[in-house]
Amino acid sequence: MAIPAAASHSSTSTTSLLRALTVLLSVLAALVSDAEGRHHIVCPTFSCGGLRNISYPFRQQGDPSRCGVQSYELACTDTDATIRIGSGTYKVLSINHTSSYFWVVDANLSMQGSCPLPRWDYHGGDTEVHGNSHYYFYDGLTTFVNCSKCIENNDMYKPVPCLSTNSSFIYVMTGYFSSRAGSFEPSCGYLAKTPLGGPGMMGPAENASYPDVVKFMTKGFALSFPHTFEGISRCLKSSINDLREEEPRTRYWILEILTVADVVFWSCLTKQLGSTSNGVTVILIDIIQIVPLAMWLLKCIHVICRFVFMPLAVFIFLAQKYWRKRISIDAVEKFLRIQQMLIPTRYAYTDMIAITNHFREKLGQGGYGSVYKGVLLPSNIHVAIKMLGNTNCNGEEFISEVATIGKIHHVNVVRLIGFCSEETRRALVYEFMPRGSLDKYIFSSEKAFSWDKLNEIALGIARGINYLHQGCDMQIVHFDIKPHNILLDRNFVPKVADFGLAKLFPRDKSFVPLSAMRGTVGYIAPEMVSRSFGVASSKSDVYSFGMLLLEMAGGRRNADPHAGSSSQSYYPSMVYTQLSQQEDVGDRGERVDMHDLEKNLCIVGLWCIQMRPQDRPTMSEVIEMLETGVDGLQMPPRPFFCDEEVEGSYYVPSELNAIQEEGE
Repeated sequence: MAIPAAASHSSTSTTSLLRALTVLLSVLAALVSDAEGRHHIVCPTFSCGGLRNISYPFRQQGDPSRCGVQSYELACTDTDATIRIGSGTYKVLSINHTSSYFWVVDANLSMQGSCPLPRWDYHGGDTEVHGNSHYYFYDGLTTFVNCSKCIENNDMYKPVPCLSTNSSFIYVMTGYFSSRAGSFEPSCGYLAKTPLGGPGMMGPAENASYPDVVKFMTKGFALSFPHTFEGISRCLKSSINDLREEEPRTRYWILEILTVADVVFWSCLTKQLGSTSNGVTVILIDIIQIVPLAMWLLKCIHVICRFVFMPLAVFIFLAQKYWRKRISIDAVEKFLRIQQMLIPTRYAYTDMIAITNHFREKLGQGGYGSVYKGVLLPSNIHVAIKMLGNTNCNGEEFISEVATIGKIHHVNVVRLIGFCSEETRRALVYEFMPRGSLDKYIFSSEKAFSWDKLNEIALGIARGINYLHQGCDMQIVHFDIKPHNILLDRNFVPKVADFGLAKLFPRDKSFVPLSAMRGTVGYIAPEMVSRSFGVASSKSDVYSFGMLLLEMAGGRRNADPHAGSSSQSYYPSMVYTQLSQQEDVGDRGERVDMHDLEKNLCIVGLWCIQMRPQDRPTMSEVIEMLETGVDGLQMPPRPFFCDEEVEGSYYVPSELNAIQEEGE
């Protein structure tokens, strides 16, 4: 790809500026060095033992303090060069100034015979600190431990028989095991440690035995020392002095040198200035140390941006573009699926046979027909198939359910998935509720739910009924709220079901025109029996829900056929009497046996079963009452049918008495 001329010219100008600054600093450094030349101490290379050309940071005993580092001071004899590291003395086998490391071996190792023990001063980590210097070892540490008990069945501990006694057992740990030395066996403690190996020779393996470790100990180990550029500094200083006498064209040659070896030049210049000690050179050293680092960082940023960030940015752009397209497609598909779900699917009767596997698993039986369990393929969704009997051949219940529940989607209302209508054979396909209906739990001999769970279920039912009354375009009145028509899913979430008696009417109307009474004995509102109590409306569902709450709280049906003809045979009457007595004794501080949630359900239920529809709360108010709790509720007036003596202000029609007698 061609580079624009303007960009190339700008880059060249920036480079020339940096190079000019380099020349200025180098000349200034050379002048400072010459100005203090008579005070400058030259530290030549030296020999020690069998080693030659030794330079910084090493020094000989007696050298000036500026020559080398004190912790790298060598003791020299005709044959050996030794160095003190911590409390130990080590022979220096070789020094590699190019790679900045040197090999050492314990000087007292040969005196310990064939069973040596190292004496490295260990302070933790990979970097050992002695005095003002740091020694970095190349390979892992080897650890010796002293145990009061014999260690068995543990490959981490390799025995050292020659150092062990009857009461003291010595073990060596190498490789990865040595890094676990911080967690010894309970009977073991730290004894000694030493690094082994270096460049060209790795340390002992994890399964190395003590004889293997001894072989490595005799060869020593490598330690690194600070990088130096003494030789390069002298060479570069000589080159700078020569360049001062050259023609002006030599500045281009300087730029060429810097292009090839920027880092080396700056390091040499820093080292040269480090031999002086005035304030100017200290400032120059700080500046020079920052400049090469900044140049190196700029080069790294350029490489990273070009070869990492740019491809990554392109990849992210393409991925984001693809992801947005995928989201758009998924949103359209989801919308189409939702639209398809809003209208129940129509199935053929042969589909009903296939879904139910020839009506093999029957879930229940009622006056409407039978319910079977089925599976929709290929999605493997479990469903409940309600096959309507011949008594419903006119299709009124069928049409009512499809018209009302077919477009309803609420967590507390059972979902109608599809339907079948072929001649006189009609079926409704619902989502399957694995826990069955509520009546088998609240009327069982054993308590199936806690009060918290009962209150949660009651709230769910109330929200489902409230959605039917206020959440749809058309108001839906169920007219058959009872435990049998409340289904529970796998998590015991209640769902209102069975809309065979439901009616739709505009939300702005306060009553429902009905041609006949509808509902179940024990749950029918009084206005459904006689219009003298009022007109049928959504308050009729509130009455049925109140009866349901009382049954959930008491665990018994509202009309008990086994209780005789007393007033106690009617459960709401007994509940009201008990609550009234507790209110009377509450001021005297006597103990109340009723649970707060049970009392809350009963009080809300009694509010819901008031005789006149206008005295009952709406379902939204019922939800607030259930959520408020018993402390925020007042006792309702005594419902008419709970009075032991009929007051003249009320008239009990014969139809209501007949229904109550039939329920008993």
